[in-house]
Amino acid sequence: MSWTWRPLAALAVCVLLLTGSAGCESGDAQENKNGASVSPVGKVLDDTDKEGRHYREVDKDEAPEVGIEVQPDADDSWTVRLTVSDFRFSSAGAKAKAVAGRGVAVLLVDDSPVATLRTPEYRLPAGYVPHGTHHLTARLYADDGTVWAVDGEPVESTADVTASGKGPASTPTATASTDGGR
Repeated sequence: MSWTWRPLAALAVCVLLLTGSAGCESGDAQENKNGASVSPVGKVLDDTDKEGRHYREVDKDEAPEVGIEVQPDADDSWTVRLTVSDFRFSSAGAKAKAVAGRGVAVLLVDDSPVATLRTPEYRLPAGYVPHGTHHLTARLYADDGTVWAVDGEPVESTADVTASGKGPASTPTATASTDGGR
């Protein structure tokens, strides 16, 4: 009777090997029919920011959010505070992989990047905000360098600030929407 179990056991092992190997993939990403990698988080769009980083589209319900508040300091520098929801800042050395709701914020002054933030607070030196009115924007990026986006628009928040160049008299004039235009 033991001889009848051997062929069945061998057949079961063969079936498991064949079906098991068909479902195995290397890594978390899958490939589409063109062989390009499809991310497990959102959809990478053809649209890019000024630095050429692609937008990573996610549903509004799954998207992180950012708000920005800017306050002048006595030495003409600025304290920038971000409020985030559905988002965690990644530590330096994080794996270059998109993970839902995780990454860094890039601080832009008049659309030029000045700092990559891994914490919600930053002291912006006075030299980045010369005399006049400027736009300070916090934009959220995934760890792979893509820009978090909803409806084709980056997840960001902008505050307009006016620097008078006379110490503490420099004041922010407005705080814009925290929903990145959504």
